[in-house]
Amino acid sequence: MFFQRIKTKGLGHNAYMLGCGEGLAVVVDPRRDVDDYVKLARDNNLRIAYVLETHRQEDFEFGSQSLSDITGAKIVTGTHALFGRSDVRLADGEAFQVGTTRFVALATPGHTPESMSYAVYPQDTENTCWAVLTGDCLFVGDTGRTDLPDPDKTGENAGLLHDSVHQKITPLGDQAFIFPAHGSGSAWGGNISERDDTTLGIEKATNPVFKKSREAFMALKCSEKLPRPPYFTHMEQVNLVGGRALGSHAAGRVLTPQEFQERMQEGVVIDTRPPEAFAGAHIQGSYNIWLKGVATFGGWIADEKTKLFLIVEQPEQAPTAIAALARIGIDSVQGVLCNGLEAWREAGLPIDMLGTTSAQEAAQWLAEEAAHVLDVRDEMEWAEKNIQGALHTYVGHLEDKLPPVPKSSRLVVHCSVGHRSGLAASILRRHGFTAVFNMLGGIKAWEALGLPMKASA
Repeated sequence: MFFQRIKTKGLGHNAYMLGCGEGLAVVVDPRRDVDDYVKLARDNNLRIAYVLETHRQEDFEFGSQSLSDITGAKIVTGTHALFGRSDVRLADGEAFQVGTTRFVALATPGHTPESMSYAVYPQDTENTCWAVLTGDCLFVGDTGRTDLPDPDKTGENAGLLHDSVHQKITPLGDQAFIFPAHGSGSAWGGNISERDDTTLGIEKATNPVFKKSREAFMALKCSEKLPRPPYFTHMEQVNLVGGRALGSHAAGRVLTPQEFQERMQEGVVIDTRPPEAFAGAHIQGSYNIWLKGVATFGGWIADEKTKLFLIVEQPEQAPTAIAALARIGIDSVQGVLCNGLEAWREAGLPIDMLGTTSAQEAAQWLAEEAAHVLDVRDEMEWAEKNIQGALHTYVGHLEDKLPPVPKSSRLVVHCSVGHRSGLAASILRRHGFTAVFNMLGGIKAWEALGLPMKASA
C-alpha cells in the first residue's frame, strides 16, 4: 500500500496520500496549493479518485475543490451541515470502498461538531484496522482544542471529545497507526509532540485523553488558553466550498525601491527577514514577521482585503512567503521589493532602527528599574513561567492592547527566543514607542543564565 505524509511547514499541517489498490489514490485534508499532490500521484502511477475531509478546517484553506477540478476526484465528507461542497456524504459507521481498501467513517465530534475520523482497512489486514485518520480529534500526545465553536462550551465540547476518542477510536486496537491533520507547530493543540509517528497503543499509554477521567479531561481543556487568529473566520467560509483555486502568482511582481516606496502607502509592508536584521535597518512602519512565521502571524495583521508588500532576504524566498499567505486565504500581495532592503538602502531611502538586548543586560536594567519588560508569549506559556515584574500581552492582541507605559520609556520585549518579540517590537514602533529593545534569546536565554523567574504553582 502506498502511503505518504505531506507536511506544510509553518502551519503544522499534515495531509496524506494513500494508494488504495487498482491504481487509485485518496488524498486527505489537502491544502490550497495542490501541485505537490498531483505530482506525487503522477510519479507513483496513481489516479487521485477521492479527497477526504475530516472537518471544515479553520487554519488553512482547503485544496479539495482544486484537486477535484484538476483530477476529477470526488470530495468525501460526513453528513453534518457544516460540511459544504461534497460529492459523497458518509454517515457514522458507514463503509466506503476505494480499490482494495475499505474506509469506515466515524463521527468524532468535540473539536468541532462535524469532525470525522476514518478507519482504514487495506485488503491484506482484513478486519484489523491498519490506521485511523483522526483529523483534529486525536493528535500525537494531545487532542484538538475544544473552544473554537463556542468558548462558553469548551468543557462541554471536551466531554464530547473524550467520548469520541473512547467510544469510536479506542475499540480499533492498539496496533492502529494514528494519522492526525496537524503536528508540532500547529495552533490546534497546546502540547502536540514533535514526533510524527504514533499508534493507538502508544497514545493510550501517554496521551492525557486516555490518562484522565472525563471530568478531569474537561477541566484540562478548560484550562487551555490558546489564541484564536482572526483569519479563522474567513477559512470557515471559504472551506464550505472546498477552498478556492489559486489566483495569479505575485512572485513576479518585483518593484524597484522607488516603486515600492510609492505603492506601499496603499497597504501594509511585511519584512520577512530575521529579527536581528530587521532591528538593524528596516522601512519605517513595516511589520517584522520572520519567513517561517508568515503562515501563522500573517493572518494576525492582515486579512483577505489588505494590500501587502513584501521584503525578503533572498529573491527565491518570495514564492515561499506568498504561498504561506495564500494558504491562509490572503491573495493580496501587490509586489516584492527588488533586491530587498539592500537596494532600498543604496537608493538613499529612509530607514528606521530599533534596539536589541541580551537577557543579562535586560536583567540589569530591570534591577535598576531602568526598563519595563513586556512578555508577548501566549497565556499558557505565561502561566507556566514568567519574569517577575513583567507585563504581558500576547503578540496577536498587542495592537489592540498596547502596554500602559510612557512611549518614551525603555521597553524590553521578549518571547521564547526572539521571533514573536520581533513582530511585537515592530508593532510598538508603528505605534510610536521610541525606545524598544527585542531581547534576543528570549526567556530561554533568561532561564539558561539562571535569572530569577516566577514559576507556575
